[in-house]
Amino acid sequence: MEITEVLRHGIVTEKTVRLQEKNNQYTFKVALRANKIDIRRAVETMFNVRVVSVNVMRMPGKARMIRRRGSAPRPVEAREWKKAIVTLAPGDSIDTLKA
Repeated sequence: MEITEVLRHGIVTEKTVRLQEKNNQYTFKVALRANKIDIRRAVETMFNVRVVSVNVMRMPGKARMIRRRGSAPRPVEAREWKKAIVTLAPGDSIDTLKA
């Protein structure tokens, strides 16, 4: 898998900011086909940092209601996606994801 296809974008929430400050961990939305080795290589080459560990979890799709003007609400299924929590070596950081 190409390095540019692995990482979709960073996730910045209150919980992920807390992980950044306490544990030097950064959270990314990644491609469904990406594995831990692909994610490690992508983060190390794109941000020039050392990765200590990678934790990956699949987030299930959820039922959502779509409401449009002039029509009745209808249910749709939100897609499944994959989240990766990357722990960096002490002293390394990713500036673009700082809150």
